[in-house]
Amino acid sequence: MSKPPNAFSVLGIPVHVMSNYPGWLLECLHASKGAHVVTLNAEMTMQAERNTCLAQAIQDAELVIPDGAGVVLYLRWLFWQKVKRCPGIELAETLLQEIGQQQPDAKVFFYGGAPGVAAKAAEFWQQQIPTLRMAGTHSGYHSPEEEEQLRQTLTQLQPQVIFVGLGVPRQELWIAQNRHLCPQAIWIGVGGSFDIWSGTKTRAPAWLGKNNLEWLYRLYQEPWRWRRMLALPEFAWKAFVYRLTVRNAIG
Repeated sequence: MSKPPNAFSVLGIPVHVMSNYPGWLLECLHASKGAHVVTLNAEMTMQAERNTCLAQAIQDAELVIPDGAGVVLYLRWLFWQKVKRCPGIELAETLLQEIGQQQPDAKVFFYGGAPGVAAKAAEFWQQQIPTLRMAGTHSGYHSPEEEEQLRQTLTQLQPQVIFVGLGVPRQELWIAQNRHLCPQAIWIGVGGSFDIWSGTKTRAPAWLGKNNLEWLYRLYQEPWRWRRMLALPEFAWKAFVYRLTVRNAIG
């Protein structure tokens, strides 16, 4: 097992920097070492400032990847790190492909999304990678009784990789509260990835992603997110102030 990735603080939230996130997770999988993976962006960072439970869940996670452009730029400007953005959906897709090729015995579980969405996402991946072992799926909309049944199912199945698409911060908090059910599993919060894989929604064109404008396409698809998008300028301002503070301290 290789050493843990280096961690850098982004406004008090740890972010791990390494060249091969999927490779590290595959090592964890091979060694039966459980891990909680958080895909951090500016919006989640600002939420963590106001939500101590979310902040603690991120602090306790074994791997926090730089998902958002703001986080990447922060690491480049303040820590001079040659870091690339690692979108959570791309990490999940690479991991699924690698599991299908290298560890086909590993069981995968999808939890989240509207009724039927996780199941359609699982069907999509089963078609893409026939060797992938899908252990099951569960909708993110359910009664407390159904959620308890889900916990029992996970305990019985013991899947090695569990994708949770409940949105931020619900998915991070749910993983932190329930990862003990499958202590050797890799748990990853994947946001709306099930919607993309199931065909319910489409991902932003590649040119928007390359220009750090994927958030604009998401806002176009989901106008109700505009209040949450206010976290982006707030993050930028705090990063700017922090950078000036560091410069003055050094000077």
